[in-house]
Order: sequence, then structure tokens, then C-alpha cells
Amino acid sequence: MQWHTSQPEPTWKDQIVTANSRANNQDQRDISSEPDENVIVERIYKAVMEQRLAPKTKLSEARLCETFGVGRMRVRRALLLLSSQGIIDLQSNRGAYVACPDKAEANDVFAARMLIEPPLVRQLAQDPSRINLALLTDHITLEDEARAQNERTEIIRLSGEFHTKLAQASGNKFITRMMRELVTRTSLIVGLFGSSESTSCAEDEHTNILLAIQTGKPDQAEHLLISHLNHIQNGLDMDALQQPQDDLAAILG
Repeated sequence: MQWHTSQPEPTWKDQIVTANSRANNQDQRDISSEPDENVIVERIYKAVMEQRLAPKTKLSEARLCETFGVGRMRVRRALLLLSSQGIIDLQSNRGAYVACPDKAEANDVFAARMLIEPPLVRQLAQDPSRINLALLTDHITLEDEARAQNERTEIIRLSGEFHTKLAQASGNKFITRMMRELVTRTSLIVGLFGSSESTSCAEDEHTNILLAIQTGKPDQAEHLLISHLNHIQNGLDMDALQQPQDDLAAILG
């Protein structure tokens, strides 16, 4: 004779735990097939830099989920990454919006760069032998290639990166950290308010700055850097503000 041990009926709490577990497993399967949040970050960043996403455009979580075919977790992680880069503003109880630096902020950014960069290149030109000049030369080659292909987003990114590399060449990690933040903010300002004709840095300005450093000409390097920053700032039209857009799917899809 066999004895069968009866199993207790699952309680309502057990049923909820089981249901939640199944839902979480399904979510994990769904998430694994979704685009990585970095794809979302790159698409939004590129749209901002190419002036297809206007300042103050609301980035609705629901619309982004529909546009990219992802869950809210992916979208929220992407928005946090974009916020950390200064590309978007996360406003409490209102949501995410494309950042909108004003004229005062732009002036502050360039004023800060004027305090840091001219003395920086002067210092580099005083002792060029300790700098890895090949890295900077190779970087300018990448800039030239981006210009040849008219890749606005890449031109802006690489132009800013050149200045960060100059800071790195100084060996001062605090200046490098400050320059990285200033360059990121400058790139956003240029992306939003720079004209398509003068996307960022002029074609030969980085080359001339580097040549002055290579040949040990501190005065010339400093003068070229000041003219260079003035040229970028003067190429901005802070009053030409686009209207916020609604059709995120058409812009980002």
C-alpha cells in the first residue's frame, strides 16, 4: 500500500510570488532582446548634435519606449547616462528635456576655458619634448577624415576631444577633469547653436596650434588658442532657438 503525502494548497502569497517570478523571467527575456541603452544614448546624442532635436524638446519615456521598442528600464538608464553628459535635463515630476544652455552659460563656459587653455598650451610649448605629439597628430588626421565625409556629429566630438588630449598632455589630472567637463558642455552648445558652415573648429586651427607647440613657440601657441576659442564662440547664434518637436519617432526612428 502506498502512502501519498498531500501537498498544501498554495496560499495567495505563494501565488503572488510565483506570478511575480514568472513576470520577472519574462521581463528578462524581453530585455535580452532589446537594443542596449547605449544605442538609445548614441541616437539621441547624434540627433541633438545634428540639430534634429531642438532644445527643450520633451523626451517622453512612453514615446521613447515605442520608438526603440524597449522597456522603461532601458529608457531610464539611457536618460540617466545622457543627463550625466549634460545632454538632457531631468526635471523632478516633469520628465526629461533636451538641455538648453543660455547665453550666460555659454559665456561662462568660454570664460573658464580662456582661463585654463592659453596658459596650458604655453606650458606645453615650453617643453614639447615630453609630449606624445604623435597621438595629437593622429587625432588631427581623424578630424580631417570626418570633415571630408561631412560627419557633423563626429567633427564636433573629435574637435572637443583634441582639447581634452591637450589637457591630458599636461599630466595634470585635475585640469584634465575640468577640461573634459568644459569640452562636453561646449560640444552641446556648438551642436545646438553652431551653424552648419562653422560646425566647430576651423580646418587648420588645431594643426597650427599643434605646430606652434611642436616648434616650441609659447607666445604663438597661446595667441592661436585664444583666437581659436574666440572663433568658436563667435560662430554661435544663441538667439536662433529651434522650436521643441513632438514627433520623436520620426526624428529618432
